[in-house]
Amino acid sequence: MKENFKKEGKYTYFEAGEGTPIIVLHGLMGGLSNFEGVAEFFPKNGYKVVIPELPLYTQNILKTNVKAFSKFVKDFIVFKGYERVILLGNSLGGHVGLYHTKMYPEKVAALVLTGSSGLYESAMGDSYPKRGDYEYIKLKTQNVFYDPTMASKELVDEVFSIVNDRIKVIKTLTIAKSAIRHNMAKDLPKMQTPTCLIWGKNDKVTPPEVAEEFHKLLPNSDLFWVDNCGHAAMMEHPDEFNKLMLEWLTKNKL
Repeated sequence: MKENFKKEGKYTYFEAGEGTPIIVLHGLMGGLSNFEGVAEFFPKNGYKVVIPELPLYTQNILKTNVKAFSKFVKDFIVFKGYERVILLGNSLGGHVGLYHTKMYPEKVAALVLTGSSGLYESAMGDSYPKRGDYEYIKLKTQNVFYDPTMASKELVDEVFSIVNDRIKVIKTLTIAKSAIRHNMAKDLPKMQTPTCLIWGKNDKVTPPEVAEEFHKLLPNSDLFWVDNCGHAAMMEHPDEFNKLMLEWLTKNKL
């Protein structure tokens, strides 16, 4: 992935392939590498994959919220000159995608959500350990997955370093509060954008009933389940995730 990173202006992002841009929005835990499967697969299937680094910890505290991140994504889309994009978001990234779609629907051809926050209040807080020793952080990180071995040392180290950085902890809590404040339940029934929900059957962070609620509230949505899978389907079962997403995009002529 490294060779496809670009830095332009205030944006750092991964870019590969040609075609309709799939803009990937990462969550709080683990950044761009979580989407390696997506980044390799879709450029071979006629899409451009773009993964911007969201400014979760680099902006002023007043700009550390779902609304400001959505605006950042809009500015990025304008900066890149894209007409219409497909937004793919996991966890907090899904929430940012939803809020962006509510605010700027004309730019969004479709939305793909996996383990998204936006409806379920404790999603952010529970998945994000406050602090504690390394073993505790490791356990909490493993809990995000169905298969605990998915929590690589690199990922656990990353979470551990964030949890032990006072400024990052304050910003994480600010983001979590903003996620609760920007609950999307009232907005979803008005959102006509085609939405693909791909959910881990064993997601403990945003459990299956959250996916069902999204499906019920979003008028133009399809829901797909991935068995033996936790909160990050695109990481834990990349092949199945990519297949489901590509079939859905093809079926919807996107």
